[in-house]
Amino acid sequence: MSALISTDLGSLPQSWPLPASPRPITILGAGSIVADAHLPTYRALGFTVEAIVDPDLGRAKALADHWGIAHASATLASSSWHAETIFDVAVPPQALDNVLASLPSGAAVLVQKPLGLDLAHATRLRRITHERGLRAAVNFQLRFAPSMIALGHLVRSGALGALTDLEVRVACAMPWHQWPFLKSLERIEFTQHSIHYLDLLRWLAGEPRRVWGRAVPHPAAGGLAGTRSTAILDLGDHVRCTLSMNHHHTHGPRHEASELRVEGTRGAAVVRMGVNLDYPVGQPDSLEVALDGQAWRDIPLVGSWFPTAFRGPMCNLQRFVAGEDAALLSPLDDAWRSMQLVEALYESSAHGGTPLPPDLEQHR
Repeated sequence: MSALISTDLGSLPQSWPLPASPRPITILGAGSIVADAHLPTYRALGFTVEAIVDPDLGRAKALADHWGIAHASATLASSSWHAETIFDVAVPPQALDNVLASLPSGAAVLVQKPLGLDLAHATRLRRITHERGLRAAVNFQLRFAPSMIALGHLVRSGALGALTDLEVRVACAMPWHQWPFLKSLERIEFTQHSIHYLDLLRWLAGEPRRVWGRAVPHPAAGGLAGTRSTAILDLGDHVRCTLSMNHHHTHGPRHEASELRVEGTRGAAVVRMGVNLDYPVGQPDSLEVALDGQAWRDIPLVGSWFPTAFRGPMCNLQRFVAGEDAALLSPLDDAWRSMQLVEALYESSAHGGTPLPPDLEQHR
């Protein structure tokens, strides 16, 4: 019998510890993700946000006024920060070069995913952070969701046994119109959405040996690049790993889906990621576990991916800077590896696949 089942599945870890002495935060960017997730999370934790910086000064001021933040500015040079400041960079990927280059040398920074537009861009960003000595983490907050911290513990403890099957399936109506900057991008689905799951799968199961992928647009997406995708990751001869993403399921909630299934030789777990179901309001996350042939059990969770998971990356960065955590869970160099995986999938989408003969009759 699994050691975990002999104790209490309800005692699985689900959160990252708080820093002993939180440092003030300056947020660069005043978009929807800041309003919907970052600011509610930092207020709940009692963290001080001392400034919001955005080229759209009106938007920065409106957000600062709404949340009672003392300073709003259009540039970092005109903002208020000091040596203890933690920088939270939540800007579109095409703006990251200038933003990272403008940060003070040695600064601690949390960078919103994705790490650039493609692998070449990610490589340039990595070089900037190294040259400036930035202590940089990337906000792959799904690793820090209560359900995923618990799932990670199950996987690493051996409670599920050797992994045999990992599957992510999303069928929902994603409001892509909320992010106008996407219209200018040649790549969307793998970089902007599935990268969360790809990064998580790397964290749970290790590095893929090969990948197959295909991203396609939807006729109702207003000209956006591919917003639906399918991917297969080769994680070894005994592991099946797939991702299926349909962000244009507009036929009502009955058959919507947003889940991760993980199976092993000793047990299985299913996580519902509720945020995709009526984004950004979403539904609660859930975690079900079946170990050693026993019945499925619902694991009570302390929160959901949005916004609870946003606590973890900032807490981890703050604790790392203070010497309370030995390492970052999602350092920028590791995020570069997730971008490498995304690049391989786009290469597969553009050039992969085995074409069928044009006339099958002649081969019968």
